[in-house]
Amino acid sequence: MAGAGSGPEPASGSSPDPIEVQITAGALASACEEMGAVLVRSAHSANIKERRDCSAAIFAPDGGMVMQAEHIPVHLGSMPASVRAVAGKPHFPGVSWFLNDPYAGGTHLPDITVVTPAFLDGELIGFAANRAHHADVGGDVPGSMPADSTTLDEEGVIIPPRILDEESILEVVTLMRQPEQRRADLRAQLAANRAGVGRLEAMASDRGIDGLARAMDDVISYAENRTRAEIERIPDGTYCATDLLEAREGDLELRLEATVSGSSIRFDFTGSSGPDSGNLNCPRAVTESACFFAIRVLTDPDIPASSGAWRPVEVLVPEECLLNAAPPRAVVAGNVETSSRVADLCLSAFGLAQGQGTMNNLTLGNEGFTYYETLGGGQAASEEADGPSAVHVAMSNTLNTPIEAMENEFPLRAGQYSVRRGSGGSGRHKGGDGLVREIIAGETIGFALLTERRRHAPAGAQGGASGERGRNLLVHEDGRVEELEPKSAGRLEPGDRLRIETPGGGGFGDDA
Repeated sequence: MAGAGSGPEPASGSSPDPIEVQITAGALASACEEMGAVLVRSAHSANIKERRDCSAAIFAPDGGMVMQAEHIPVHLGSMPASVRAVAGKPHFPGVSWFLNDPYAGGTHLPDITVVTPAFLDGELIGFAANRAHHADVGGDVPGSMPADSTTLDEEGVIIPPRILDEESILEVVTLMRQPEQRRADLRAQLAANRAGVGRLEAMASDRGIDGLARAMDDVISYAENRTRAEIERIPDGTYCATDLLEAREGDLELRLEATVSGSSIRFDFTGSSGPDSGNLNCPRAVTESACFFAIRVLTDPDIPASSGAWRPVEVLVPEECLLNAAPPRAVVAGNVETSSRVADLCLSAFGLAQGQGTMNNLTLGNEGFTYYETLGGGQAASEEADGPSAVHVAMSNTLNTPIEAMENEFPLRAGQYSVRRGSGGSGRHKGGDGLVREIIAGETIGFALLTERRRHAPAGAQGGASGERGRNLLVHEDGRVEELEPKSAGRLEPGDRLRIETPGGGGFGDDA
């Protein structure tokens, strides 16, 4: 029941020099960005090289996250659990680890995390880590994002923490579709970590091992102190919110009591629904990740993105709860959809309007190819401005897949790709509009959709109107139109169109 951070106790000791902290934080952030660039430029799958569905971070020898790049929020907030899963194991220069098991530090199976130790003069000085969403990791359906899975083994190959070498790569990729592409993407992840390790070794050579360790500690402490100062600006009290998650069999309830006390905050999800019979179950690390994202939104964005920013945060989740999944429950939608809804819940409690609240996950494929993407939508309006339109919102921070890349690499054509005008909620500030993405099948293809906000609209705030709900439509070649459920799967025949209309964001303030 305890939170992921160290509880509400403030940091001790003298305050670090803010100039030195900024220099260190900048150097570490640059290293993380370089890791991400290497991964994107080296990867073979469109999901990584085009959509940039990947993230990178630097960790201290004890597994604490020192810095992350501005990549995917759901990856980065949960990645420390993956590093903790391997931090205590024996480490040697050049020997990396990898994993995807949601119950051993992972999130959902397509997200594979690679962790590489950094050494100087035989002493461990930290870790470089990255996570990438692979286009397929085996399982019952191409793309490994089934709409109807009920157990984890239906969703793909489960990789517990293990050493990453050519033998282990061969062992796992032979169980996946397009194994050569999977092998290439794993090698790209290794190359990215080597870049991060090189940066850490250079910093340790320049500052000394002890000097680097102190600098890392200073960044973490500085982030904690800045975050506590920001939380102190929020009036003490308990802030409540409820919402509904759109399961295959009815709705599931999410409940939150967020209690602010001085410089600390507690997120308590007691009263939320029990486990989902489908795949909306959320690993605890992912629930925590959504809470940490909310803290980033509520506080100064210039605070270094380190684990120190999470120390003032306590997360309480009942054991038998949708938001604290236990094996062997399926979790593939928990990472993408439930996390989005938890982030909405946290921000709603503090009076913010809701963005689209979904990643609009689309998977297409057969035994010859796999294609996965998430789709943007409307962002919420705020007290200061209208919400942006047709962007990836909250826990997602990917790019789109360019039409040119999609049509060049896959048997798919774009029928329409446009802003869904008028779908944002009205108000003093208007919510952003969603988008329309229509894809035409060039051959017989299976599809799966994991989406939200098809039954319940994103709420506005302070008198602002809700955004429009999303819609999933199958337009058959003969003109028949079939409206699909939020979680659905089926088959496209040549000429069939899959049309996805994403939700708009909620408006803010009464426009009267």
